[in-house]
Amino acid sequence: MAGDGSDQRALQYEQTLMHGRYSEEFGGFTKEEAARLRESGQRRSVSQTLEPLEHNKGRCVKCRFCTVRCLKVLISWIGEDWVCLILLGVLMSLVSWGMDIGINCCLYGLMWIHDSLHSIVFLQYLAWVIYPIILICFSAGFVQILAPPAAGSGIPEMKTILRGAAMKEYLSFKAFIAKLIGLTAALGSGMPLGKEGPFVHLGGLCAAVLMRFMSLFGEIYKNESRYTEMLAAACAVGVGSCFAAPIGGLLFSIEITSQFFSVRSYWRGFFSATIGAVMFRILAVWNTNAETITALLRTSFRLDFPFALQELPVFAALGIACGFGGALFVYLNAVIARFIKKQKANNGLLMRKHLLYPALVTLLISTLTFPPGFGQFMAGKLNMMESMDALLDNQTWSKHGIDEELEHMGHSEAWMHPQVNVFVTLSIFTFMKFWMSALAITMPVPYGSFMPVFVIGAGFGRLVGEGMAAWFPDGFHTNGTIYPIVPGGYAAVGAAALSGAVSHSFSTAVIVFEMTGQITHVLPIIIAVILANMVGQSLSPSLYDSLIKIKKLPFFPELGWGQNEKYSIHVEDFMVRDVQYITLNCSYRDLHNVLLTGDHNTVALVESAESMILLGSIERAQLQELLSLQLGRPRPLENIREQAIEDENKSVSQEVRFQISTEDSSLSPTHPVPQKPLKPALKRPSVEEQPTGPHDHSGNAFKNLYSTSPDTEALEITEWEEKQLDEQVNFNNCNIDDSTIQLVEHMSLHKTHTIFSVLDLDHAFVTSIGRLVGVVSVKDLHKTIEGSVKEKGAKVLPALASFRDKGKSSSKNNATEVQKLWDRLRSVQPPREHTHSE
Repeated sequence: MAGDGSDQRALQYEQTLMHGRYSEEFGGFTKEEAARLRESGQRRSVSQTLEPLEHNKGRCVKCRFCTVRCLKVLISWIGEDWVCLILLGVLMSLVSWGMDIGINCCLYGLMWIHDSLHSIVFLQYLAWVIYPIILICFSAGFVQILAPPAAGSGIPEMKTILRGAAMKEYLSFKAFIAKLIGLTAALGSGMPLGKEGPFVHLGGLCAAVLMRFMSLFGEIYKNESRYTEMLAAACAVGVGSCFAAPIGGLLFSIEITSQFFSVRSYWRGFFSATIGAVMFRILAVWNTNAETITALLRTSFRLDFPFALQELPVFAALGIACGFGGALFVYLNAVIARFIKKQKANNGLLMRKHLLYPALVTLLISTLTFPPGFGQFMAGKLNMMESMDALLDNQTWSKHGIDEELEHMGHSEAWMHPQVNVFVTLSIFTFMKFWMSALAITMPVPYGSFMPVFVIGAGFGRLVGEGMAAWFPDGFHTNGTIYPIVPGGYAAVGAAALSGAVSHSFSTAVIVFEMTGQITHVLPIIIAVILANMVGQSLSPSLYDSLIKIKKLPFFPELGWGQNEKYSIHVEDFMVRDVQYITLNCSYRDLHNVLLTGDHNTVALVESAESMILLGSIERAQLQELLSLQLGRPRPLENIREQAIEDENKSVSQEVRFQISTEDSSLSPTHPVPQKPLKPALKRPSVEEQPTGPHDHSGNAFKNLYSTSPDTEALEITEWEEKQLDEQVNFNNCNIDDSTIQLVEHMSLHKTHTIFSVLDLDHAFVTSIGRLVGVVSVKDLHKTIEGSVKEKGAKVLPALASFRDKGKSSSKNNATEVQKLWDRLRSVQPPREHTHSE
């Protein structure tokens, strides 16, 4: 026991000495280490420097340690979803508020010039026409120079991007700047254009730029799924910041831009759209444009008796009429757009002069809306927001078909004309704005179509409401009380119905509720929107789907109304049975033939040609790489050089044996055999270097090989290639997708369409009990749903022309590269001469 105690004390003493030595040398060690790190220019990590020194250096190091920890927490906090969504909503509200200020300044400048020249009508006309032409030409030219994809609505492009198509040029920072400035100039011109569609695109642009910035704080923002979810939320923010309607904006973005919406993106869109709408209205209050946060178009419809039951059939008829009007608007816009595409295809004058077409359209519309001229019969002096404010007026403008003298009319005074009554002005307004808007949204500038259609629907509804007020001048009697008809309610119903028929959406009803701040006409609006959608969807595609077809964007078609017979079609009815495939024991020659004749991005891999059991699929790029490695140029040259070296060595050894035998037989004087190095022997002999001695035969085989014509060399390489092509393919270094999507023969068209839409497939293989029997591509599915599209005049290809040809074009490119490789190998030139240093 005593020995154990002494040993323990000795051990403690030794540990004490070691601790003291460590304490004494620690200061010097840290100084030397710091000096070494300063000299080498490196930094020590926080975990390696701060933690050991935390207990030895006092408060200063502790503060630095806490600061670094706080920075880490802050960076992780900034990378959270809700922070990114708040930034997105605030940024879009600032963009919308700033754009409204710029648009109002431009419109105020136009009216100031017009009013200041009231004594000279000709100068008024010149100012009224030239001012918008300058702004429109500036918008078209600026967009064309900076970013041409920024022109147009933006909703068709966002719909295509959310479908899965790669269109990075539409989400670039240049496109954001071009869209922002171009849209401000276009709307400031006073043309019948809106900002709802471009703001959906601007929301996507802001989200794309913000995601690149947020990727510095979290790797999750580089994920493709998160990127798509943020783009979907950004579309809702765009509409919410434009109309201060977060609920309607979210529903509108879901209906317009998504075929299949992820529920986990719902809260993102709603949260960000609410932030954007609230900030947009707060900025309006701060700018003294509003007293508090209120609706964008405040109304004062009667709450106790908003409408009578007898008016419901009229509201329903108004919805049906708006359905026909929406289909007609889409058709008219498509006809004008195809005419413009035909001019572009024929290199017409309008396309050679890029600014000529928008200038002519602006000249025509400005001339017709000139207030002292024809514009006095259609309230040409009012812009769209002023027109909507007047059309939603709670007062009745006529009684017994005669205009009334009303107090505090405001903007409503523009509809009163001393020579014609209000029915004429509303009819002219609705008709002229109808075709003007369809024409204006074909200009190569950033534009929106929702607000012009919204105003047209409001004008048509107001016309019906004024007719009902003239037909029933005393209103309706209920419980001894007379309730007059409210034409402004008809305007709200018409606006929601026509915009819903054009866009094929039901969320326009919610947008109207949020914009007007009242839900008194909730039932008539919903009835009218449903009926308008039923009529519009049965007659024509939506305006955005029509633009997708005209622009030939890579979008997948939908199973529309009136196609119930399509549900009885199965995969075996439209699949392609002649499938290109490769087997496990195939040769490189079979691989080469498949790459030249295939049409898809992946090739099916089966067990054997007899069993046809599908094992998976391989991308064409990988197969091309396998073939390139097998038939690459360095390999045949190396084999030829190795064969030449072996022939050379054999020739040298035979020459030595021949000389030795000659010396032994004839006893002639010996001549030393020159021993030539190997590298010079690899050189191609020139004319001056041809051997002249009778016994100079070193390297004859290799020299004879490369001194022959290029045809001989090509023949040698061709023979080598034929041997390589007959070898079996080695799939060990190839990634085989053994979980490829498979369809069955009896799967319905509806289920197949759903699978292709959700998974964003280009093609899928069809199997029967594991055996490969066919393949279905997007092209085959599109033909089955819609058939071949034949357009008149413009020769417009189907909507999926570019998307369907994507796989085919890529396969053609791969086949072209393989063919180029094949031709190059067959026409290999002799190797160049190498210097001694090489």
